[in-house]
Amino acid sequence: MIKRALEKVISEDLSEIWTILSSDEKRMITDNFSLHHFKKNQIIYAEREQPEFLWCLLKGKAKLYKDGVGGRQQILRLISPVQYFGYRAYFADEPYVHTASSMEQSVVGAIPMSVVKELIDRNRDVAWFFIHELSRNLGSADTRTVNLTQKHIRGRLAEALVVMIDHYGFEPDGVTLRVYMSREDLANLSNMTTSNAIRTLTTFVNEKMIVVDGRQIKVTNEAALRKVSKFG
Repeated sequence: MIKRALEKVISEDLSEIWTILSSDEKRMITDNFSLHHFKKNQIIYAEREQPEFLWCLLKGKAKLYKDGVGGRQQILRLISPVQYFGYRAYFADEPYVHTASSMEQSVVGAIPMSVVKELIDRNRDVAWFFIHELSRNLGSADTRTVNLTQKHIRGRLAEALVVMIDHYGFEPDGVTLRVYMSREDLANLSNMTTSNAIRTLTTFVNEKMIVVDGRQIKVTNEAALRKVSKFG
């Protein structure tokens, strides 16, 4: 019964890669797949650790970040269900260069990278799947680097809010972001100080683009917010 339940989770949540596998390859995954439960702000893996698993966020939210000068964090990427992460370092034959942690209670699936390597050796479509994933992530990272270094702080914060919209969407009311981030995390995502993030949020409130209630943010004019993000 446990194995059937696990197979259901894998086939539904890993459906993108599941469809290109043979029966034997699917069995390899189910025999080696494990579920991990993380509390809010719990580290999934840490910078400088050796990569062992392909991770896939099944439920919850996660972030990839790097500690910079003076211990200040820079959030590199937000992870939403169902996204794969933590495998680039293995392919590069190097330790992790960032840390992954949960942003709320989360469920993460893990497959040993040794199994992934065997699947790639056996199935060319699996190799192309990871080439596509890595290429897409590299393109996004390049765009984000330019935006974080060239946009005004208004554009950077607006972009961070748009990223949150695109990754996590809204609550049933259609305006409240379905993610609750501290001001410090919002600043770390936007490459600015916390004080600048707070001041810019206040400006957006005054311009009636958002409403802020603690960590809860309601987007009342998404079009205007996206325009600020685009032209920054």
